[in-house]
Amino acid sequence: QVQLVETGGGMAQAGGSLRLSCAASNLPFSAYAMGWFRQAPGKERTFVAVVNWFGDRTSYSESVEGRFSVSRDNAKNRVYLQMNSLKPEDTAVYYCAASLKDAKDYSEIDFNYWGQGTQVTVSS
Repeated sequence: QVQLVETGGGMAQAGGSLRLSCAASNLPFSAYAMGWFRQAPGKERTFVAVVNWFGDRTSYSESVEGRFSVSRDNAKNRVYLQMNSLKPEDTAVYYCAASLKDAKDYSEIDFNYWGQGTQVTVSS
């Protein structure tokens, strides 16, 4: 079955950086847009970033624009989220997800497959 496995989570200090990776298997990876979402304790899951199938179009939430960068390597079936200038409010479980939709804007229901998530904790 389709698997999305996130790695790279952990602890960081405010102002620091982390790089998340998501490895995909058992799906035609280059056919899917890949997104990142996050869920903070006691809150709903929210959109973070998305990259289109080719990797030449990206979109970000306002809260991470300019600090986070999403990219993909179709040869390796991987998508990445580079997180810089981290803030305590970035603390959350981060999920990668795959969508067959090709659009400028995405919502959670547009994604067909989800990973299990990786915890990111940012201390002040």
